Amino acid sequence: MGWMQRLSDGLTKTRSAVRGSLDRLLGRAVDPALLDEFEATLISSDLGASVAERLISQLKEALKGTDASQVAHVHSTLRQTLLDILRPASGPSFEALIAEGPKPFVVLVVGVNGVGKTTSMAKLAQRLMQGKHVPLLVAADTFRAAAIDQLQVWADRIGVEVVRHRHGADPAAVAYDGITAAKARQADVVLIDTAGRLHTKSNLMEELRKVTRVIGQALPGAPHEVLLVLDATLGQNALAQARQFRETVGVTGLVLTKLDGTAKGGIVVAIADELKLPVRLIGVGEGVEDLQDFQPRAFVDALLGLSAE
Repeated sequence: MGWMQRLSDGLTKTRSAVRGSLDRLLGRAVDPALLDEFEATLISSDLGASVAERLISQLKEALKGTDASQVAHVHSTLRQTLLDILRPASGPSFEALIAEGPKPFVVLVVGVNGVGKTTSMAKLAQRLMQGKHVPLLVAADTFRAAAIDQLQVWADRIGVEVVRHRHGADPAAVAYDGITAAKARQADVVLIDTAGRLHTKSNLMEELRKVTRVIGQALPGAPHEVLLVLDATLGQNALAQARQFRETVGVTGLVLTKLDGTAKGGIVVAIADELKLPVRLIGVGEGVEDLQDFQPRAFVDALLGLSAE
C-alpha cells in the first residue's frame, strides 16, 4: 500500500463524517439545522471552533442562492479555505532547512511519552543519510535505560553513530558532548533525543530549558530547530502540548505521528490555525518511508476528500 493510500485510509472516519454531513447540506435550500450539524461535525473532528466557524462562514457565502449545480463550487470554497489555514504549516523540506542552516545543524527533539520521538528521529536520520548528510544521534533521554538501548538498536540498523552516557546521567551533559563529538567527527546534523515528559510537569519542563541553554553554550545559536513530536490520535490534547512546549523551549517545527490510525486528523488544521508552526513531517506507519514531508494539498484531499472537482 502506498504512502498516500495509508494517509487516506487513516483519515477515513473524519472524511466520512464530514462528507456525510456536508452532502446532507448540499443541493437544497439552506437549512440552519444542517449548518449547525456540519459545524458540530467539524469541531468533533478536532478542527477546532475557530476553524469550524471560518468554514461555516465561507460555506454560507458559497451557498447563497444554492442549487445542486453549486456543489463543486462549495467543495472548492471549503478546500481553499483549509489550504489558506494550512499555509503557515507548510515550509521548506527538512533537507532544505538543513542545507541552508549552519553546520553542524542541531535538532532538539521533544514531546511527551509515547508519541514516537525516538522512532521518528531514527527515521529522519536514515532519510538524511539517503540525502548524503552525516547525522549523529545523541541519547539525551537518560531516564530510561531502554530508551538509550532503543536508539542504539536503530543506530546500528541504519549505520549511524550515537553519543550516549550511562543511565541516569545529566541530559544536558550528554547533549553538550554530542555537539562536541559532531564537530570532531564532521557530522553535519545532530539529532538530540530527550526524555518524554508531561507538558504539565514544571520541573521536567525546566530541565528541558536547561538542556536548551547548554546546547547554546556548546554551539552559539543552537539548537537550530526544536522539533516537537505530537501523536495525532490525541486530538485537542496535542494542541495543549504544543502550546506548552512552544512556551517552554520555543518549538520551531512539528512532527505529527500516527496519522495512519486516527479519526482526529483535523487537529493538524487546528494547530496550524492557532500556533502558525510549520509541520515539518507526518508519519503514517512504522517504516522509514512512512515519514514524509507535510503537503497541505495532499493532506486536505485525504482529510476531507475535497479534491479540485
